[in-house]
Amino acid sequence: MKLLRHGPRGRERPGLLDSQGQVRDLGDLLADITPATLSPGGLSALRALDPNALPVVPQGTLGVPWSGMGKFIAIGLNYADHAAEAGLPLPKEPVVFTKTIGCAVGCNHDVVLPKGSLKADWEVELGVVIGTRARYVSEADALAHVAGYCIVNDVSEREYQLERGGQWDKGKGCDTFGPVGPWLVTADEVGDPQQLEMWLEVNGHRYQRGHTGTMIFSVAQIVAHLSCYMTLNPGDLITTGTPPGVGAGVKPKPVFLRPGDVMHLWIEKLGEQRQSVHAWDAARIDA
Repeated sequence: MKLLRHGPRGRERPGLLDSQGQVRDLGDLLADITPATLSPGGLSALRALDPNALPVVPQGTLGVPWSGMGKFIAIGLNYADHAAEAGLPLPKEPVVFTKTIGCAVGCNHDVVLPKGSLKADWEVELGVVIGTRARYVSEADALAHVAGYCIVNDVSEREYQLERGGQWDKGKGCDTFGPVGPWLVTADEVGDPQQLEMWLEVNGHRYQRGHTGTMIFSVAQIVAHLSCYMTLNPGDLITTGTPPGVGAGVKPKPVFLRPGDVMHLWIEKLGEQRQSVHAWDAARIDA
């Protein structure tokens, strides 16, 4: 299934995308797509529905595909070739940091640069959405705790991330720096998460090309690892690292985002995103 939320921000309505690409309304059955919806029982109830019996509605503005995200956890340097372009050694275990919950926005929401930002960058990533609480789970059991997958653009301000005390969170959690969606695609529909191609373009130029099969740490390894350090709850989002081709790695001179740029992202089976980049404008953040 492809689950989505659409409509005015803060008043999104739940829906699912049918096999013809039409939005089917779930609003008469669910108040919202919540962490409880993502549980095995909640997803089973939705699978039992006949999509053809649900009303077709026009697609509104796409929001984050579920509400109630409790954590937005990120993994750094998870592709060997990306670590190389960053000039950093391969990690011996997953590099973990967090993005703020408030930076999560719908897939096509404007990306608003912080005041004075000069080194904003892009990162197409596979997002993993937890559906069952995970504490000290094994790698073998880890994927059973995953509800589904989505696209994440881990937008990053490199000066804030690397030149302001080396605290990555500073450059990762700025408002609008976490576009998510367009959909949450359930795990059964995606299959093996290590078999997905992805790319990202800026202004029509393809900077990033990657495949989840080249991750240093697999989705199962990441979920198992994180569950040893924190409880993963339904609705938590893990973004799993980016392939090579980020702006900071462009040679001979890095390329960073500027107002007027347009980012276009795609991951196999998960859809695509498109964001316009804007200078600081608080009104656009809350739109």
